[in-house]
Amino acid sequence: MKKPRTAKPRATAIACIETDEHVKTGVGALRRKCQHMRKAHDIAGDPPLRRRIGGFEGLVRIVNGQQVSVASAAAIFARVEATIKPLTARRLLAASDETLRGCGLSRPKIRTLRAVSEAVESGLVLDSLAGIAPAEAAAKLTAISGIGPWTADIYLMLCLGQADTFAPGDLALQIAAQMLMNLETRPTAKEMAIIAERWQPWRAVAARLLWAYYAETKKQGVGVPV
Repeated sequence: MKKPRTAKPRATAIACIETDEHVKTGVGALRRKCQHMRKAHDIAGDPPLRRRIGGFEGLVRIVNGQQVSVASAAAIFARVEATIKPLTARRLLAASDETLRGCGLSRPKIRTLRAVSEAVESGLVLDSLAGIAPAEAAAKLTAISGIGPWTADIYLMLCLGQADTFAPGDLALQIAAQMLMNLETRPTAKEMAIIAERWQPWRAVAARLLWAYYAETKKQGVGVPV
């Protein structure tokens, strides 16, 4: 007598994305549950891991990179890193505004980085946020003056690797979703957060797929919606 066929167990969701295999597991889960994710993957292929350094340096890099080109952000951070050795919260607080402006940092970014430094010096351990719920971790970050939802979401998603975080305020993700789903208008951050609920518990992998899809469509010369 033949043994009855049993369904192959599906991989259990993970808390943090550490390897390319974790990304592939998430992609497989998303392909099974969402036709839009299947389309994005068919066009863009496997998205990259996109993990970044965490801790104080990781958050400094994200703040520094806001509203400037990738090349400009790299140049500014290189000057910051060369000026403040080692790059720690205590040493950044000790640096004068004039010194930080000389690195290329704007006044608003200097204020934000000082607020981050003060929070770290007061006991906030940034890497420990990986071990708590994403909403709670984001709340701890946005409690710091100058840190908004986008910065918090990107830090949790890329620096800490939390698997079920998303950045609904990210412009590229909004544009990618509009193109992928044939929406008449670009979704707002609130609408994007609602859309992303369907991708739980792999929202961070969904973001990676959307970024990859956005990049591929730009490479192919597909017009970005207005």
